[in-house]
Amino acid sequence: MPDAIEVRKVPIHSVSDASELAKLIDDGVMEADRIIAIIGKTEGNGGVNDYTRIIADRAFREVIVEKGSRTMEEVRQIPIVWSGGTDGVISPHATVFATVPEDRVEKTDEPRLTVGIAMSEPILPEEIGRRPMIEKVAAGVKDAMARAGITDPADVHYVQTKTPLLTIDTIRDAKSRGKSVWTEDTLRSMDLSNGTTGLGIAVALGEIDMPSDEDVLKNRDLFSSVASCSSGVELDRAQIVVVGNARGVGGRYRIGHSVMQDALDQDGIWQAIRDAGLKLPENPHPKDIDGRLVNVFLKCEASPDGTVRGRRNAMLDDSDVHWHRQIKACVGGVTAAVTGDPAVFVSVSAVHQGPAGGGPVAAIVDLGDEPTGYRHR
Repeated sequence: MPDAIEVRKVPIHSVSDASELAKLIDDGVMEADRIIAIIGKTEGNGGVNDYTRIIADRAFREVIVEKGSRTMEEVRQIPIVWSGGTDGVISPHATVFATVPEDRVEKTDEPRLTVGIAMSEPILPEEIGRRPMIEKVAAGVKDAMARAGITDPADVHYVQTKTPLLTIDTIRDAKSRGKSVWTEDTLRSMDLSNGTTGLGIAVALGEIDMPSDEDVLKNRDLFSSVASCSSGVELDRAQIVVVGNARGVGGRYRIGHSVMQDALDQDGIWQAIRDAGLKLPENPHPKDIDGRLVNVFLKCEASPDGTVRGRRNAMLDDSDVHWHRQIKACVGGVTAAVTGDPAVFVSVSAVHQGPAGGGPVAAIVDLGDEPTGYRHR
C-alpha cells in the first residue's frame, strides 16, 4: 500500500525564492526527506528560453537538500515540473507533495489522494512527435500508476509530465547521426512534445488505441482527459507524476477531474471540484470553497478554428503576442474568478489533452476538519 500524501500550495515571492517551502518544513507540515514531487508556475516567458524554470528548480532542490538528509544527486531524481509563464493574474506558486508518516495518517476507507512518480527511458530528439516517444511515455505512466497503488485507470485523475522539446543543439545532434526531426521550429516543438506525451498518457490509460505517426497534432479526436503535459530544455526524458485516489491509504485529500469544453467553461472547473468530493450548491460561488481547495491544474489552448462560442478572436493571427500567452492569461482569469485565488496552475499547449479549444481540469480538495487551502482576507 502506498503512503498517504500531504499536499500544500506555497507562493513564490521572487524568481529564486523557495522560502515558503523551507517554512513548510521548519513548521513540521512535511519532512524534506518525504517530498516526492513538486508542480509549479514560474514567471518567465513560458517559451523555449524560459530559464526561470531552471532557477526555481535549483532553489527548491537546494532547500530540500539543506533541510533533509538526501544528497543533491538523490534530490535530482525528484520530479519537479515547472510551467513557465504567469500571464495575466496568474500568481507564481508551487504545489508540494510529500508522504506522511504512518503515525500521522488520518485513517479512512474512503478514496484518498495517492501519487506515483516515474521517469521514462531517454527520449531522443528524432523520437519527439513519433511513436517511440508515445510508447516510452505510456510505459512510464504505467510504472507510475503501479507505484501509486492504482490498478484501475478510472482512479487516475491527473497526469502531469515534463518532457524534452527540440533545441538547435538537439536538432544538430539528430542530424549528425543521420536522423530527421519532426520540426525544426523550436517553439512549435513545445506543442509537439506536449501533444505526443498526451497521446502516450491516453494509450496507457486505455482512452485510445495506439495512434499512428500521422495522428500526432492532426487527429484532434484523440486525447486524454487527465493529461497535463509541459516541456522544456532542462531534461532528456519524461518526468511523470500520476495523481489519483485509492482506498485504504488514508489522509485528508482527494482529487477529481473534468474537462473545459472551451476557454470560458467555468462549469468544467466547478465539476472537477465536485468530482474531488466537495459538496457545492447548484450555482456555486468562490466563497463556497471555504478554504478546501488546495489547487486546480488546467491545460488550455486557442481553439484551432479561431473562435470561442461562435465569436471570432485574433489570437492565432497576432504577430505581436503569441497565442500561448493570450490564452493562458484568459483561462487563468476565468479560473481565478472561479476559485477566488490567482495562484492556479494553468499551462498552455493542450493538443491531445482534452477537446480541441478546451482542456483537462484536475482539482485537489482538503476534506479534513480544518481545511488548509487559501482564503482571501
